[in-house]
Amino acid sequence: MVEAANIAVILLAAGTSQRFGTDDKLLAPLAGEPLALHAARHIALLTPRRRIAVCRDDRGALAQLLAAHGFEIVANPHPELGLSRSLSCGIAEAARGPDVAAMVCLADMPFVGTGHLRKLIARFDPVAAPVVASTNGDATMPPALFARGLFEKLRSGEGDRGGKALLANAALVHADANELMDIDRPGDLPK
Repeated sequence: MVEAANIAVILLAAGTSQRFGTDDKLLAPLAGEPLALHAARHIALLTPRRRIAVCRDDRGALAQLLAAHGFEIVANPHPELGLSRSLSCGIAEAARGPDVAAMVCLADMPFVGTGHLRKLIARFDPVAAPVVASTNGDATMPPALFARGLFEKLRSGEGDRGGKALLANAALVHADANELMDIDRPGDLPK
């Protein structure tokens, strides 16, 4: 069985947030703190070997916030190239370490709890289940865990598809749709 201490967790936080408007949605307040910090705290409680955050730059407010919470910051200066570009940046950094797998989380999914992240790890097996993903019963989605042997495939994706092709054969871990909700528009933020 793989433990959290043997994986890297990559928090993708470099999106352009076009549907949110002109404000950086990851800094938008949710329950009194920036949106991205919710996902970051759940990841920190998991205690992985490494916490990597992919941000638009390594000096902006979001990067500084995540660095203060123990994340290594990797800059993606071209977020307009899509999610795959951020994923490639994060996986490249994870590949520099000894980790047996990388878990990919999205910073705009603030309700995914540490318990669900632990279930993904428990389901993971580098041979029998090299890809483990989340599902709400209708769709396969992040957070997802990928064996080290798949890092090169993850680095070569293009556009907004990310690791979606690899998720087609993923072992699935169910979570409530509310837990897996992402924030795309200001109206998605709970009042």
